[in-house]
Amino acid sequence: MKYSHGDLMFKQAFLLRLCNLSANCWSHLHPVNMLNSCNVKFYHSKALTSPYPGSHVERSQVPADKVGWLTEWKDYNPVEYTAKSVLAGPIWADPQINDKGFSPKFNERDGEVERRSLNGTYVVENGRPRNPVGRTGLTGRGLLGRWGPNHAADPVVTRWKRDGSGNKVAHPVTGKNILQFVAIKRRDCGEWAIPGGMVDPGEKISATLKREFEEEALNSLQKSPEEKVELEKQLHKLFSQEHFVVYRGYVDDPRNTDNAWMETEAVNYHDETGETLDNLPLEAGDDAGMVKWVDISEKLKLYASHSYFIKLVTEKWGAHWSENPSLECHE
Repeated sequence: MKYSHGDLMFKQAFLLRLCNLSANCWSHLHPVNMLNSCNVKFYHSKALTSPYPGSHVERSQVPADKVGWLTEWKDYNPVEYTAKSVLAGPIWADPQINDKGFSPKFNERDGEVERRSLNGTYVVENGRPRNPVGRTGLTGRGLLGRWGPNHAADPVVTRWKRDGSGNKVAHPVTGKNILQFVAIKRRDCGEWAIPGGMVDPGEKISATLKREFEEEALNSLQKSPEEKVELEKQLHKLFSQEHFVVYRGYVDDPRNTDNAWMETEAVNYHDETGETLDNLPLEAGDDAGMVKWVDISEKLKLYASHSYFIKLVTEKWGAHWSENPSLECHE
């Protein structure tokens, strides 16, 4: 069954009231999970925070009941902001909407630039794309290069935690085995995150996933040609094996605005035996300040929606997540 944007927003509002959601329920915004009951949280939160990253700009405050565009708000007066680094016209950024010669094809593949959203067709109002989840208190592009969706890819690389004898380590309370994933500490905000990044124009998602992991978690940009060849050998087996698409869609990101937002495809590459990853020389590079293996649990506080992606991976593998099952949102 196909649902219109209006149908979805109505159902989302109804489910919010019905479920009385707690803050532990993360946003389910990809098509497969769009209508799951108590897992639905349809207003963003990190996309409403101030000051805007890398600036002193304060967003206009948006009450929770006025985030959705279907709620009329005649007095809505968002702040306009696009960072100087974006206005400088780097290769990864669009021009301003009114610039001569700039005629973006929204909701389409625009040359090498993917302007289609993973969440379906978005509204274009007065020549500007409209954030599909709702108001953010800020217009323009902020730090984001593209008007509309800005596509990223997040490789969730995991292994089982093992003791000195090579046996899987179970959590003492839940009895479930503990998963670990490769995490980086972002240079821009200091938060721990999945080592992902932006999809280059014309680049396949699979290539982005591998490239970003190499650059941020293995510092491949600073390796010699010989070292790169050795890394390629180690990673080929991992990235060519069967993998699990964790999430595809909108991301509740602090950089989002009314006219530009982050979307991602998060993919889990799991090393069941540990043979491939145990000898991988982790080294922070590019946008990463630090990199390390991190035990997965609900206590993790990660960048944007990354904790939610990690939780889905634990569900896939039946791994430990929470000591208190009552805190989890069940399907």
